Amino acid sequence: MVTAGLGGTLITAAPAIAEETRIPHAAAEPVKPAWGKCPTGVAPGAPQLQCAKVPVPLDYSKPDGRKIEILISRLASPKPAGRRGVLLLNPGGPGGSGVAQPAELVALGLPATVSAAYDLIGMDPRGVGHSSPVSCGFRADDEYAANIPPYAENSAAVVRQAKIVQRVAAQCAANDKQGLLPHISTANTARDMDQIRIALGEQKISFFGASYGSALGSAYASMFRERTDRIVLDSNPGTTSLDRAAVRRFGPGMEQRFPDFAKFAAARHAGYGLGRTPAEVRRNFFALAEQLDRKPVDGIDGATFRLYVFAGLYGDSRFPLTAQIWQSLAGSDDAAVQRQRADGRMPAVRALPGLSAGPGTAGAAPSPYDNAFSSFLAVTCNDTAWPTDVATYQRDVARDRKRFPMFGAAGANISPCAYWPRPAEPPVRITKDGPANVLILQNLRDPATPHLGGVLLRKAFGHRARLVSVDAGEHGVYVYDDNPCALNLTTTYLVDGTLPRRDTFCSASTLSGLNLDAAAQRTRAAVLDRLDR
Repeated sequence: MVTAGLGGTLITAAPAIAEETRIPHAAAEPVKPAWGKCPTGVAPGAPQLQCAKVPVPLDYSKPDGRKIEILISRLASPKPAGRRGVLLLNPGGPGGSGVAQPAELVALGLPATVSAAYDLIGMDPRGVGHSSPVSCGFRADDEYAANIPPYAENSAAVVRQAKIVQRVAAQCAANDKQGLLPHISTANTARDMDQIRIALGEQKISFFGASYGSALGSAYASMFRERTDRIVLDSNPGTTSLDRAAVRRFGPGMEQRFPDFAKFAAARHAGYGLGRTPAEVRRNFFALAEQLDRKPVDGIDGATFRLYVFAGLYGDSRFPLTAQIWQSLAGSDDAAVQRQRADGRMPAVRALPGLSAGPGTAGAAPSPYDNAFSSFLAVTCNDTAWPTDVATYQRDVARDRKRFPMFGAAGANISPCAYWPRPAEPPVRITKDGPANVLILQNLRDPATPHLGGVLLRKAFGHRARLVSVDAGEHGVYVYDDNPCALNLTTTYLVDGTLPRRDTFCSASTLSGLNLDAAAQRTRAAVLDRLDR
């Protein structure tokens, strides 16, 4: 296959290891952030949140060259006299905006001891939101409808998808008029984090990252290990990037998580009609997917149905909505599906932006998910080299379709990374050299980042890390979920610095570790709904 590339030449940077001897030099006299109001629409319910911009090199091999600005936010400690430092945050993606995250975590019930111990620092990573956003020029009627590839029922489907993603890669290259795309990567974002540290006047920073944010934190903890204070890595893909192996783990992730939903649906068969037993719910899943492939309902085919259900497994709170859309599709109820689309009740529409759009919708209007799609592709494709031949994807799709029949043929399918330029530098290698200050949190049945990711990360960090495994199925452990054991271990570490003496298992619990009153519970529920967690 011919590989479509970005225009221009990629800059080759030095290997991203031992960065501490090379990088903290961008400004001899760092300019302190000029804190002020955040841009319109950023956490409107949190007026105490402040924002500022930090200039960083676009190309770190040319530190005195062109600069871009990174938007950061701050929720200052209410007890500055006892403040330990800063806790830098990242919500994941890649491509997720994080400037509102400090306010969101507090609204979710972040323990007051944590918000008192730190200034909470959010950020839009380079290429995202208010930080020199990248654009591939996606339109609302694009065939590229989600960053997770569609389920491929056979080899011909892989070929069809290859034509779509090859066009996407070429479109991204042609639309990159400012030459930003080659420089959007995890390594460069980690370098930006260190420039933020310098601008804030901190000798060290603490970090909390969830999902892909944990990969970013892993990179920083390896590149700038002596600049780290307390590091919490939540729901990990297992490395410093969302590489192809991590995406293929969506297949086993769904297989491990689906029994939780099947048990929920079977207990409510009288209401949803999805199956009287978990085994029957599973059989009906495959039957409906095949039915929709033959006769889509309101444009939803079997591949899209599989994607909706996968996204609906991210949190237990999504189960009712997932069951409702399944019920409507099973009844071929076009009107109900249209209503669920219109009022945003499809759980996957918000979780995986772009699923509400498709060929023939909204004319040629710009896609509201253009930046999310574009920044995701830039980071994912720039971090690691992906196979370039379609035959490799066809072989892997066939293999994963058999091993993980619910969703394996999606995670193994071809993406635009197959037609992206080769990475400018090797992936950041996790190092065991450094302080023992990494706490890894992982749910046992996370559909997007299965438990294996935490195990791999624990092994890579060696003595530097401890793994907390939680008997739960959510995507997200600390504050985003509410297991008392995991919550208390993490809070104790952030506040007191007490890392568990050994790897720890947290049993399932129906009790709340956050212990919120009724009003705070309503606020938390509203924020989780808005974040679609």
